[in-house]
Amino acid sequence: MPVKVNKTKFRPCIDLHEGKVKQIVGGTLTDNGAGPATNFESDQSPSWFAERYAEDGLIGGHVIKLGPGNESAARLALSAYPGGLQIGGGITADNSAEWLRAGASHVILTSYLFDSEGRFLESNLEKVIKETGTEKLVIDLSCRKTDQGWIVAMNRWQTPTELAVDHETLDFLANRCDEFLIHAADVEGLCEGIDRDLVKMLGDWGKIPVTYAGGARSFEDLIEVDTISSGNVDLTIGSALDLFGGNLIRYEDCVRFNQQS
Repeated sequence: MPVKVNKTKFRPCIDLHEGKVKQIVGGTLTDNGAGPATNFESDQSPSWFAERYAEDGLIGGHVIKLGPGNESAARLALSAYPGGLQIGGGITADNSAEWLRAGASHVILTSYLFDSEGRFLESNLEKVIKETGTEKLVIDLSCRKTDQGWIVAMNRWQTPTELAVDHETLDFLANRCDEFLIHAADVEGLCEGIDRDLVKMLGDWGKIPVTYAGGARSFEDLIEVDTISSGNVDLTIGSALDLFGGNLIRYEDCVRFNQQS
């Protein structure tokens, strides 16, 4: 394991589905008309969460638009915390600069990087870089586990691509973005524990910022990510957090963790 020079940070999130702040089970998002399994739906507006994150000094969080009907909700969040949140979901070369103007610190690229068959489109990545620069770009390598390792999944984590999540891929893309975001879709929303092997692999690489999301079920998971990644991987916590109706992790504890040196 590399020498530990960094410290893991808790990264906040705002997941939007049909214009509402929700926490869902990642693997249940489909296009067949059936609604996803939902752990939590908030009565609060997206701007309420964004304002809370701003007040608590949390940076580098992400707003994810899960499907259509989330444009207005996303803009509410960004306008409440300009420069403090990243935006993902449906980002393309045509709208990336617009979302930065709307207040996003970064845009997050996911499905636009692939064709309908899951083949990587380097040309699309270059188109976005021309609009945003690499310093405003996060590449989403959210993935599902296979017998061969982790494979990037697109279209709300339903379609596997040709791109593996490994050190070779991270090296290939690292000079074309500012950060990576990686949801472990198989454990997302289940509160059954993080994918430790994935976190360790990401931490062993550790060349630019990486945020992992999926499965966190206790405050100790935040400490464990810090330990096994040598502080090189940040953690997003969703369904287990009391802020999202969970009863396993206190939001205040995560904020306090970030404030400790």
